[in-house]
Amino acid sequence: MKLKYNNKQKFEPIVPDHDEWPVAKLSRNREAFIQKVAKASIEQIKVVRSTSESLIKELETTRYFEKLRLQKDPWEVDPDDEMAFWKEVKSDLMKLSGQEDTNNKEEEVLERIVTRYSTEIAGNFKHSYYRFTRSVVTFGFSRLLNSQQSKFWGLFKSERTLRDKIRIRGHINLIRKLAKKGTIVMVPTHFSNLDSILVGWVIHELGLPPFIYGAGLNLFNLGLFAYFMNSVGAYKVDRRKKNRIYLETLKTYSNLAIQDGIHSLFFPGGTRSRSGKIENSLKLGLLGTALDAQRSHFNKNSDEKIYIVPVVLNYNFVLEAPSLINQYLERTGQEKYYIDTDNYASSFKIVKFLMKFFTKPAEISVTIGHAMDLMGNYVDEEGNSFNKLGQPISVKDYFMKNDEVISDKQRDQEFTRLLSDRIVHEFHKFNEVLPSHLVAFVGYRLFRKQFAELDLYSFLRLPGDELSLEYDYFMDSCRKVVDVLHELENEDKLLLAPKFEDSLEDLIETGLTNLGMYHATRPLMKNAKGQIVTRRLNLLYFYHNRLDGYNLKHHV
Repeated sequence: MKLKYNNKQKFEPIVPDHDEWPVAKLSRNREAFIQKVAKASIEQIKVVRSTSESLIKELETTRYFEKLRLQKDPWEVDPDDEMAFWKEVKSDLMKLSGQEDTNNKEEEVLERIVTRYSTEIAGNFKHSYYRFTRSVVTFGFSRLLNSQQSKFWGLFKSERTLRDKIRIRGHINLIRKLAKKGTIVMVPTHFSNLDSILVGWVIHELGLPPFIYGAGLNLFNLGLFAYFMNSVGAYKVDRRKKNRIYLETLKTYSNLAIQDGIHSLFFPGGTRSRSGKIENSLKLGLLGTALDAQRSHFNKNSDEKIYIVPVVLNYNFVLEAPSLINQYLERTGQEKYYIDTDNYASSFKIVKFLMKFFTKPAEISVTIGHAMDLMGNYVDEEGNSFNKLGQPISVKDYFMKNDEVISDKQRDQEFTRLLSDRIVHEFHKFNEVLPSHLVAFVGYRLFRKQFAELDLYSFLRLPGDELSLEYDYFMDSCRKVVDVLHELENEDKLLLAPKFEDSLEDLIETGLTNLGMYHATRPLMKNAKGQIVTRRLNLLYFYHNRLDGYNLKHHV
């Protein structure tokens, strides 16, 4: 599959009037929407907790876990009155304890909690802020792009553009046409905290109106991110909160926004990939909200469709890779693995990373996958669905029973699981392999082969000076893997970066130059003797994992 790209192509806005953007309409009615979310969330919670006793127990559980959160994991972004609010909730619940007739006071407590959650979650899009932030990001990044050509004048000349640096390819015209016909739910892979900014830029670049998306509340701890997120209307997701009431409120927010035709984006993996692998197990909760929204359309006799669009992001290096792989190995290896430190926790580090990226010859790849309906069927430009045999089908039929649109929890869970599997398949299909992925994969597999008798954690603790590869041996292994990668591309199982058309030696050189260039200790490099060596095995393992899932290790 050869997906062409043209970095010079310009895309006119599909909705020129920003007042008509769905997210702008949502923002104008923000308070009313918050109340709508709160009301719907309360109704849903009361379906599950239908008695006074069960509801009070749910409220007590919520209050207890919120107390633990504040004690063990407080954040700067937490409201100043957070502790006082939950103390008041505790006091109210104690008054209700043991009462036979509560006069529905527990419902008042529930309403206060849900309204607070709804207000916290809700985004606040402002076009003036969005336009300013967009201008600053574009100007700043473009100047940094060109600064490599001239330390001074390059900052004021625009010879290269972000489209030279960030390659966008895939089913672009399809998503533009479908965004006029229905509601887009974009589901990208997730590797870095920079993903939100990157995808936001891509959405604008493709002429699409801004999407709402759930941004981790932790990002609002960082001033650089907080301003950007607030300006584009991102809604906040606090992953510390695991209680039923919060999760129900969050799902209801997403569901109602999609029902209102707000194009949405969420990372179905739930969080950044700690291992560096493409996500193979997705969170079903938010995917389920899209299914619920589609059913609501059909219940209202509306044929408006919701389209799922997978997006695959690829970097030559990930800013947070050292801490991410440490977290992964600590969780999977426990006492077998010892952490070293390389933290990512400040706006300064982010700025330093951006300067490094935009003054180096690295690139980012963004691939827009083929749009699907909620059952995972491909759709055409008119929004029509087709099964695997290419036959037209009706999505509404999936929701019908005895000529009625019904809600079947067990059936819906199975539909969501099947959609999740389909998205994972598309992630691998539209994954663009970069030269850095190639050299990381081959380098790691060859080192691992030398110490096959060691378990993973013992192997990763080996000192770097014990590991080296002769260049010709490394190059020959790369050649074999490249041949297999070309075969996989011809079978529509992945994509290759344009650099794979270069000579093998140039391809390897590009990969070694770009792999992990930000990190103080490079995961793979050529030493003075011309040998391939590593000084950071765990990082090499992280970048190697990008090609996990293609059964390539048997070819090294």
